[in-house]
Amino acid sequence: MKKFTNPGIAVAVLLLAITITAAACSTTGMQRSEDVQSGMRTVDNDIKLIVVQLDAIGASLDELTKPGQADVKRAFEVYSNNVSKIEKMEKNFSKHANQMTKSGKKYFDAWDKDKNQYDNPDLQRRNDERRAALGNIYDRIGENNKGVKEAFRTYVSDVSELESFISNDLTTKGITSIASISDRTVRNGSYLKNELVNLQSAIEDARAEMTQTGISMN
Repeated sequence: MKKFTNPGIAVAVLLLAITITAAACSTTGMQRSEDVQSGMRTVDNDIKLIVVQLDAIGASLDELTKPGQADVKRAFEVYSNNVSKIEKMEKNFSKHANQMTKSGKKYFDAWDKDKNQYDNPDLQRRNDERRAALGNIYDRIGENNKGVKEAFRTYVSDVSELESFISNDLTTKGITSIASISDRTVRNGSYLKNELVNLQSAIEDARAEMTQTGISMN
């Protein structure tokens, strides 16, 4: 192996290696940060569509079950179509929420791995403060996400079973018999919407915190 005889060249090569290594670490940290923010953006967009769809289901269910509905078949088709959409949305949301959780864990695990990375006590204190502040905000996402997932599964199960029941009995008596269940399902939809809004609020707070500080990990 060729040896460097010029000290200046040796120093230059060493500095270049350090620069490349630092750049690689920085890029990795920024990529982790972007992965987290990308996951939050995706879930945030999902929530916006879901909230609109919940309103559509509630309206179509009210229309289907209203007294004196003249075109039950058509009203059922609208409701059934809305149920199919929310079923797909629930699957997509669950997938995206899991990805968001995974990227968040990776982000904070890497940050904690280099917990005491600064010799400068002021920088270290600032690092610890930022980790704690952002961690607390992000923890809200996990807490709200659990409530959303459970409420979402229950709601989709309810509207799907109602669809199945009504499809077998599109008579006035059949539809009238589920009036109370229909009302409860609409209320559950409102509850789910509130849970989604809470999750969205937590996501927006975390995104704002990360964006405003330009936060990244080395």
